[in-house]
Order: sequence, then C-alpha cells, then structure tokens
Amino acid sequence: MFNKLFVLSQYVTPQLGVSRLAGRLADSDLTPALKNRLIRWFIGRYGVNMSEAAESDPTAYPTFNAFFTRALKPGLRPLAGDEKTMVSPVDGTISQIGQVSGDRVFQAKGQSFSLTELLGGNKEKTGVFAEGEFSTIYLSPKDYHRIHMPMAGTLREMIHIPGKLFSVNPVTAENVPNLFARNERVVCIFDTEAGPMALVLVGAMIVGSVETVWSGVVVPGSDQVTATRYEGEQAREFAKGEEMGRFRLGSTVIMVMPKGTVSWNEHQVAGRTVRMGEAFGTLA
Repeated sequence: MFNKLFVLSQYVTPQLGVSRLAGRLADSDLTPALKNRLIRWFIGRYGVNMSEAAESDPTAYPTFNAFFTRALKPGLRPLAGDEKTMVSPVDGTISQIGQVSGDRVFQAKGQSFSLTELLGGNKEKTGVFAEGEFSTIYLSPKDYHRIHMPMAGTLREMIHIPGKLFSVNPVTAENVPNLFARNERVVCIFDTEAGPMALVLVGAMIVGSVETVWSGVVVPGSDQVTATRYEGEQAREFAKGEEMGRFRLGSTVIMVMPKGTVSWNEHQVAGRTVRMGEAFGTLA
C-alpha cells in the first residue's frame, strides 16, 4: 500500500516546481549553521562514507550541492583492465542489464520502454543501437555522483529531452510505465573504437539539474528537444575514466552500445553494487 501511495503522490506533485526549489536551495548560500546541519543530517540519514571524500570535513563545503558532487580522494577508483575493458562509469547499483529487444529496453518486471524515445525520437540515429546492449545504473543518495567515461571516446552530439521528473528508485521503476523515456534526460553520443556509445543521464524528482563538463548545467524545464552537434574543432576527446558530468542531486545513467560490440561481464547482474572504474564489460 505504501509503495502505491508513494507512486501516486508523484503523479499529483508539481515535479518541476519541487525540483527547481530543491535545486535553488542546494545551490544557495545558506547560513553556515543551516547548511552544516543539513549536510550532517544527510550523511547520517543515508550513510555517506566521508572517509572517501577528498574533503572529509562536511563543514568545508560552501553549499549542499558542493558536498553532494564532492570529489573522491585521488587513486580511490583505479581503472580495471586494458583498452578492451569497459568500466563502470559511476558508483551505483545495476537496475537492469542485457540486450535491447528490437526497440524495447527492459525496465522492470512487466515494464519496458522505447529505445528510440529514450534517445530523442530520431529512428535514423537510434537504429544503430537496435538489438544492442544496455545497462541501467541507479545512483542512490549516498553514492559518489560524478560520471566518468566507461571507455575512451569522442563527443559527437548532446540531446536535451524535456520530460517528467519521477523518482527513479526501484519502486518507481516497477510501477511507472515507460519511466526512463518519460523523464527529462541528457543523451550524450560518443564515437569509440567499438562504435557509437550513448550515455543517457536521466533526471528525477528533486534533481536540481544535470551537468556536463563541456556545457555546464543543463537546467530542467525546457519544453523542446534540443540537439547540439560537436564537429571539427568542437569535437572533444575523452580518455577512459575521465569525468564527463555529474548529477546535482542524483539519478540514473543508462549505457547503450550497438549489437555485438561488448559482452557484459557475467558477474554484473541486476541488483549488484558497482564502483566507478571496475570492469563492467569486454569489447569485441
């Protein structure tokens, strides 16, 4: 009953207004006492491991978002394997992993969503990923919220797709149809040695915004799909493990690769906790 009420409440809550307010508060210059109290409450409530943070003193962060997007100590997430190893782009929990079925991506028991819709609605662009490989990784509040490259790649396109801002936790994933293709998201397309790779940064309830290192903050609220191409001198090279973005109050990352380009490691299964940099798949 509680789960049903939780999901129902998201349909009637003014998602955008609540998320914008949360984002403003998280970025605002609160009084030090209030800001420190909020951060300490969050650490205790969600079990954040501050011993991993580059700055372990909670009071040293100027805003809540600075704390939330905190850096880790150098060397704490070494990159596994060699150039054929695809690594996890984030700390989180695998929600689902497997193969795209035609144009459908498995979401949860009885739920799936359209790959074409997820990536912005252009069938010509998304056809290369048909029957491909995907993995969905959920970042909980306690996790490290910076996003890194699972393999080396060249940025070719960023697509910002407006949408809803449902929570993306497991309860919502099991009960909201088409969840990840409904929520606001930023689709990043890279060229790699294995072919094109899509990294989809999915927004959610209370997510102040998504940020990329090349464009800065992508603020929720636009009502039109916007696509930006990066060609010639604008194309940007990223090394494996390099930071490419972050969640300012967290969410979910979906990786998509063309058919036959990667084999997910057999121990990477739904429900498993992963760390950024650990071996996730092997490139063909």
